[in-house]
Amino acid sequence: MMYRFLLRPKWIAFHLLCLLGVVLMVNLSMWQLGRLGDRREFNSEVRERSSLETVNISELDLSDPPAVQWRSAGAIGTYDPSEQVLILNRSQNGVAGLNVVTPLILDDGRAILVNRGFIALSATPPSAPLGIVRVLGTVQISDQRTSGQATQASGEQREFFRLDIVRLEEQIDYELLPVALVAKASEPSEGPTIAPINPPELSQGPHMSYAIQWLIFSIAVIVGWVLAIRKSLASRALTPQSGLT
Repeated sequence: MMYRFLLRPKWIAFHLLCLLGVVLMVNLSMWQLGRLGDRREFNSEVRERSSLETVNISELDLSDPPAVQWRSAGAIGTYDPSEQVLILNRSQNGVAGLNVVTPLILDDGRAILVNRGFIALSATPPSAPLGIVRVLGTVQISDQRTSGQATQASGEQREFFRLDIVRLEEQIDYELLPVALVAKASEPSEGPTIAPINPPELSQGPHMSYAIQWLIFSIAVIVGWVLAIRKSLASRALTPQSGLT
């Protein structure tokens, strides 16, 4: 039979290799579509919550911090610069730098961490505004530790790799609210060396194009598999007595 050569070991290995490649590429395409769905859900959540009315931080239900992330909120209090910390390995607009985080002491004696903004590595962290400060910002929860990120050293530290409210509460002499504020504006205003943190990018990213690319690659493998078989059949028709690869 003309197709029996396809059952030879080398051809079976070729079939399996092509099948594995197609399955892998289709799964990568589906993974990218899943990431696209997550990105769209994130964008929708940020837009919906940031469009809500700005309220005082004391008016928010903080029993479930993730439920209020991205809300616009204000706070009034006094900064305690002695408890200020720096969040390292940040970048903004192509510039490497860090974030300056200072606790704002509220009227009830509790404190909220305020990410006052971004400064370049070459800049000196500016002093916090003095006296009563009114801060308008976006509610933020603790940063999640990313894969490969170094573990934060124990004990009192002034530099951190991420904003971890629970960890900072171990060394700050105030009861911290379970959320932080990313400052958009304050009165009195900040100095010129510190810039407000850019809001999250709400694009869909490259996930759709990547998903399509992986599907195209999988189709190319299938087409290549068919062409290889057709070429071998044509070669066998010309030299039926020869062994084929």
